[in-house]
Amino acid sequence: MRLKYKKYRISDRTFNASFQQFTFCNCVCVSAVKVSPLIEQVSDHKDFKKLLRTRTNVLVLYTKTAASGDSHLKLLSDVAQTVKGQGTIAWVNCGDSEGRKLCKKVKVDPSSKRGGAELLHYKDGTFHTEYNRPATFKSMVAFLKDPSGPPLWEENPEAKDVVHIETEKDFRKLLKKEERPILMMFYAPWCGVCKRMQPIFQQAATETKGKYVLAGMNVHPAEFDGLKQEYNVKGYPTFCYFEKGKFLHHYENYGATAKDIADWMRNPQPPQPKTPEVPWSESDSPVFHLTDESFDSFLEEHPAALIMFYAPWCGHCKKMKPEYDEAAEILNKGADSPGVLAAVDSTVHKSVGDRFKISGFPTLKYFEKGEDKFTLPQLRSKEKIIEFMHNPQAPPPPEQSWEDKPSSVSHLGSEDFREALKKKKHALVMFYAPWCPHCKSSVPHFTTAAELFKEDRKIVYAAVDCTKGQNHDLCKQEGVEGYPTFNYYNYGKFVEKYSGDRGEAGFTGFMRSLRGRDQEKVGKRKEEL
Repeated sequence: MRLKYKKYRISDRTFNASFQQFTFCNCVCVSAVKVSPLIEQVSDHKDFKKLLRTRTNVLVLYTKTAASGDSHLKLLSDVAQTVKGQGTIAWVNCGDSEGRKLCKKVKVDPSSKRGGAELLHYKDGTFHTEYNRPATFKSMVAFLKDPSGPPLWEENPEAKDVVHIETEKDFRKLLKKEERPILMMFYAPWCGVCKRMQPIFQQAATETKGKYVLAGMNVHPAEFDGLKQEYNVKGYPTFCYFEKGKFLHHYENYGATAKDIADWMRNPQPPQPKTPEVPWSESDSPVFHLTDESFDSFLEEHPAALIMFYAPWCGHCKKMKPEYDEAAEILNKGADSPGVLAAVDSTVHKSVGDRFKISGFPTLKYFEKGEDKFTLPQLRSKEKIIEFMHNPQAPPPPEQSWEDKPSSVSHLGSEDFREALKKKKHALVMFYAPWCPHCKSSVPHFTTAAELFKEDRKIVYAAVDCTKGQNHDLCKQEGVEGYPTFNYYNYGKFVEKYSGDRGEAGFTGFMRSLRGRDQEKVGKRKEEL
C-alpha cells in the first residue's frame, strides 16, 4: 500500500511524515488524525514568539505526545475553519525533541493533565487564560470569537433542564416529536433582559421537569430571520407556547418569577389586550398641544414659547413628558410667567415638523416673537426648563458629529456603500446611531484601529449612520437589529458578523489575523513556485 506524505517545515528542517500512525525509533507516536492546514504546528521557540507577536487571539494545544492530541485535533480543525480570520489555533507536541524544549521554556507540562493535553489561550502576545470551558465545537467557537465574553447559556450546569436548540432543523424536530407542551424562549446572547430572565427560566424548567418542556434558542443570527418573522419575534426575549407542534400564544410577563412561569404553564392563557395609551394631547396635560393649523397663530399670541416636537412611540419623549408637564403646570398658569410650554406630535402634524427640519425626538425649540431662536437638546428636567425660560440663553455649541471629525474611518451611505466595499478585500463596517451609548464608547477604539491600517489599501474601517436619510433601509437589508452592529465584508460580499471585543485590541487584532492569513497564502504560493 502506498502511503501519502506531506512536508512540514519545523525549525528550518524538513522531514516527510505519513498521516498513517507509525513509530519513531524513540517510540514517539505521530498523530493518526489529519491536521488541518489552518492549525499552526510549532516547535521552535522563536517561531512561537513570532506567532504570539503577529496574532492577537491564539489558542494553543500542548500535548504529551503526537497521539495524545488526536481527540482534540479533529475538533480543533473544524473550529479553526469557522474562526478563520478571527482567531488562531496552534499545536505544540511536547513529545518530540524540539517541542520538549519549547514546552520547557514556556513552563507547560501536558503530561500532568488528564489525557496528556492542555489548552492555553494567549491574547495580545501574552498568556490570557487556561481554556476550561466544554470541549465542544460551539463553546470553542464562541470562546475564540469573544475570549473575554460570558460562557454560553448551555454551559451553565444549572441550565441542564432547559432544552438548548441550535438549528432550525432541531427546532422543527422538537415541535414534531414532543407530546408535552413547550415554552420556547427566543433570545440573543447580548440582550440584558434575556440575561436577567435566564436564571428564572432555567429554575422553572427544573421545577416543571417531566411535565413541560422549556427550551431556549439564540435566534439573533441572520440565518433565523425567517423563523423570527414566522413567530413575530420583534425583540428579545420572545416567549412562544406550543402544544402538539402548534403555536398558540406568546408569554409576555417579563417580570416573572420561576413560580409565575410554572403556574402559567399549568393554565396557559393568551396575553391580555393592552389598554390603548391615551394620546398626550387628550390627557389632562397643562401643556398647549399644537397642530399644523394652530402653530403660527399660537406663536403670534405668545412672544416666548418653548415647543417640544415629539413622537408617541419615542422612549426619551415618554420619559420627558412628566417633567415637561410639571414645568408647564407652573409656567403656563402663572400670571407673571416668562413664557409658555407647547408640544407638537410630529407623526400627525408633519408639515410643521418638515418646516423646521425635525429629524429626531424629542426636539425642543425656543421661539421668540415667532422666530426660531434656539434648539435646546440639554433641557430634559423640570428644573432646567424653568431655569431656561427665566433666562433664555443660547445653548453650548453642539458636539461635532463623528462623520464631521477628521479620521481614517470611511463614512458611507446607501448611495456609495456597495461600490466602496467592492474595492476592499477586508472591510469592517460599524452600523450605528449617534445617540447610542454603546456606539459612542466604541467610536474612539474603532477610529484608532482605522488609523493604524490607513496605509493598507486593501483594508477599510467603515461606518454607516443608520438614522440618516435612506441609510435606515440599507441597515435593515444588512441585518442590523441593534446598535452598534459590526459586519465583515470581503470585496463587498458579507462574510459574517463581528462579535469580538469592542476595544482597540479587538478591532486591530481581527484585521491583523486577516492580513496574516493573506501573507501566509502569498508565502505558500512562492514556495510552490
